Amino acid sequence: MQGTGNNKFFDDISKLMTNAMGVAQGARTEAETAMKGWMDRWLADRDFVTREEFDAVRAMAQKAREENEALSARLATLEEKLAK
Repeated sequence: MQGTGNNKFFDDISKLMTNAMGVAQGARTEAETAMKGWMDRWLADRDFVTREEFDAVRAMAQKAREENEALSARLATLEEKLAK
């Protein structure tokens, strides 16, 4: 009979450990979800721009720079003609 008692004890310990691991996994998942929600709210409050918005503004700035260079060259040509 003593062998059966030991098996039941180990079965109970095994079930307890399995349940504890399940609880720990659930707590981990819940903590990850809470942290992700907090990070999303924190980032939204910082008013960061998306990559697409950044690229669009960069393209606009590049175009403005090119137009400015073209106008500067045109102005230099006109000033040169006026000086003659």
